Amino acid sequence: MNDKTSAELAKTFEPAGIEAKWYARWESNGLFRPERPDAAPYTIVNPPPNVTGSLHIGHALDNTLQDVVIRYERLKGKDALWVVGTDHAGIATQMVVERQMEARQDKRTNYTREQFVDKVWEWKHESGGTITGQLRRLGCSMDWSREQFTMDPHFTRAVVKVFVDLYNQGLIYRDKRLVNWDPKLKTAISDLEVETRETQGGFWHFKYPLADGVKRDDGLDYIEVATTRPETMLADMAVAVHPEDERYKSVIGKEILQPLTGRRFKVVADEHADPDLGSGAVKITPGHDFNDFEVGKRAGIKPADMLNMFDAEAKVVQTADGLVPAEFVGLDRFDARKLVVEQMKEAGFLIPHVTKDKEGNEVQHDAEPRTIQTPFGDRGGVVIEPWLTDQWYVDAETLAKAPMEAVRSGAIEIVPKTWEKTFFNWMENIQPWCVSRQLWWGHRIPAWYGSDGQCYVAETEEEAQAKAGAGVTLERDSDVLDTWFSSALWPFATLGWPDEDAPLLKKHYPNDLLVSGFDILFFWDARMAMQGLHFMKEVPWKKLYLHGLVRAADGAKMSKSKGNVVDPLGLIDKYGADALRFFMCAMESQGRDVKMDEKRVEGYRNFATKLWNAARFCQSNGITGSTSVAAPAATSAVNKWIIGEVVETVAALDQAMADLRFDAAANTVYHFVWDQFCDWYIELIKGNFDPETKAVAGWVLDQILVMLHPFMPFVTEELWHALGKRDGELIVAAWPKPEAEVDAAAKREVEWLIALVSNLRTAKNELGIAPGAKLDAYLPEPSALTRSIIEANPAAIERLARLNGIRFESAPVGAAMQVGAGDANIVVPLEGVIDIAAEKARLEKALAASQKEAKSLEGRLGNPSFVEKAKPEAVEKARADHAMHAAEAERLAAALQRLG
Repeated sequence: MNDKTSAELAKTFEPAGIEAKWYARWESNGLFRPERPDAAPYTIVNPPPNVTGSLHIGHALDNTLQDVVIRYERLKGKDALWVVGTDHAGIATQMVVERQMEARQDKRTNYTREQFVDKVWEWKHESGGTITGQLRRLGCSMDWSREQFTMDPHFTRAVVKVFVDLYNQGLIYRDKRLVNWDPKLKTAISDLEVETRETQGGFWHFKYPLADGVKRDDGLDYIEVATTRPETMLADMAVAVHPEDERYKSVIGKEILQPLTGRRFKVVADEHADPDLGSGAVKITPGHDFNDFEVGKRAGIKPADMLNMFDAEAKVVQTADGLVPAEFVGLDRFDARKLVVEQMKEAGFLIPHVTKDKEGNEVQHDAEPRTIQTPFGDRGGVVIEPWLTDQWYVDAETLAKAPMEAVRSGAIEIVPKTWEKTFFNWMENIQPWCVSRQLWWGHRIPAWYGSDGQCYVAETEEEAQAKAGAGVTLERDSDVLDTWFSSALWPFATLGWPDEDAPLLKKHYPNDLLVSGFDILFFWDARMAMQGLHFMKEVPWKKLYLHGLVRAADGAKMSKSKGNVVDPLGLIDKYGADALRFFMCAMESQGRDVKMDEKRVEGYRNFATKLWNAARFCQSNGITGSTSVAAPAATSAVNKWIIGEVVETVAALDQAMADLRFDAAANTVYHFVWDQFCDWYIELIKGNFDPETKAVAGWVLDQILVMLHPFMPFVTEELWHALGKRDGELIVAAWPKPEAEVDAAAKREVEWLIALVSNLRTAKNELGIAPGAKLDAYLPEPSALTRSIIEANPAAIERLARLNGIRFESAPVGAAMQVGAGDANIVVPLEGVIDIAAEKARLEKALAASQKEAKSLEGRLGNPSFVEKAKPEAVEKARADHAMHAAEAERLAAALQRLG
């Protein structure tokens, strides 16, 4: 432990050197996981960032909140474990390595699978894990001695066991279903890896002729369908109409003769078709559209019989029934689209979209222009194709039952509670979870296909061969598992499972808290709950805290394309990690996104500087750190008052942390440090550093450093050691236990003084009186309590309020202002202090100007045309300006009131 003696604090607070010094010392001394075998456990697992990742502003929020909690619980004496590690991030990592190979005119397919995987491991050892160093910059007190990786041997063993067990229990199976297919990467991807973008496209209307001379009741021999993807008609298998749509009731069950393929298929009744949208009829391509897949199943089409018209690169292939015209085979999907439209038009089956030009003449277009919400792969960057393939699926519907019951029973508490509705809505409608990926990097699926046509799932190839028998040749499944499948095991596999006797597992499962962005509630959080409850028979964590996004200052979502991304490391370089951390906490209000505001980060750097300067002042006056946990004895009102303020602040902080109200916690400690301690207590004790005051001031400063430490760990640790010889580091000190009570009389007395000084300073400022001007004051017939306070504090009243005492008699006749404090209305004469008439004229002029400006802005904001059509930033500025002028008018009116 460090037993260094105190050193004189530098004149200027410089974070960089302090941060590097203390983080290295904490980590090298094992203080992120102090030896506390008999202490109650407290456990958090960090959402494992991608091994390819770097710290972004969302990570800064997420990890700051976790670190605040873990430092707080550590100070409370818990055996606090923060599990840390990285995710192998299948697609992301494989892409990084492949891009590097491309830069060297090399490619993955030049190597065997094993050789390529070796290259990925080489990259991981040399370049992976940048983000772990960046988390250290942020001050994250994680247990780095037990850093995990989802491809570590023990973790892989857990993943394989889970897959095999779920398969044996009938909860994992192979099926033919639609998936999000990335034609560039040639793999299925999760919904989280799909990015919806607006693209400019078309809406084509076509005639689908009824077969065998059938006509509708209105005499038409066709049904009009509209689509944004004409190419998929090469695999159409039905046309759907609403069962109650009178236009089509007579032809339900009749057949369509598709013009290009000659394929015959039925008109089916399904509520998916909206009678009020377009013609009310929808072409159904179950092999290439998620909604159509469900309609097709309801119509009795088995997935095995659904037509697939694309290969892995989204080029047209011949369908199972051999009816795709030869000229389409081999075409890219978008080239096929053009040819489909061209042939349908030539055959007279295209219904043109008609508009009018400036002269009123009709103009025909092939398609109606549309802005289309189009899915893109966030890694491959190409349009995602719904593709019918054989994949491995988890029976998520069965696994979802236990987590839903856990939330209903309170075994899992979701904070804020408003997210429960979203959680249940998704879980109750959950779809099978596709867990296979067509990649080389990742956990290989433990399944082997035998020459006998059977599939054998086992933990090892030897076990699979034993199941198959000696005469069967095996070939292993080439797919790997979705990274969410392995990260779903994070709360227990990181603690030693499947070894059920692992000491950490027995002590630290279930975890206490998970802090997560709401955007991965289903992709990670819900799946951890499924796997944890299924394999451990207990919840993975008792409480789930969901925070929002960090947005740009104007509320817009951050994106590279908008150029509004904020680099947290740049902010740390500029203002220090403590300032960024405090900003994140102060702005984290449950259920709301965080708006980035660099000025506020700068303001919290100033807050750290304020504390630094207060500590320097104390140090220069012989005030040192306290060796006492309990509050020292005090006789003076000001010392009793500040001890009481500590008592109330600790209680408020504990309540805020229990409620996970990070904003309330940060604002509580900020208000106490800046206002109560720095602005008032230090001012009140100046010139009176007797032994009692030194003891109390040193003790209070210690309590501040401990309370502030979870939020601002670096500056507090530095000040902790600068203020005296310590037995250990602040990071493992004890949370405040004042063992004192609030002294009501002392609180009344000091708050009265603060009110007097504050109100008098405000009045002087309003009336343009110099702050240092000493004034006379009168208070006829004071109450006994007020009189006793005034008589007990003559020096403070003269020094801080700048009054020549307060006389208990009526004020001389003449202009005067009145200043309130408690039940007192103190009269301060102004004759000879200011030019009353000139001051009134100045105030009236300024008031008129502010009122005029406020009224003008009020009119603009009351105009719907401005609010709805102006740029959001212009509206926001108008609101801010209106608030400013309204407040200024109120202040000026109060000043005039003072002058009578």
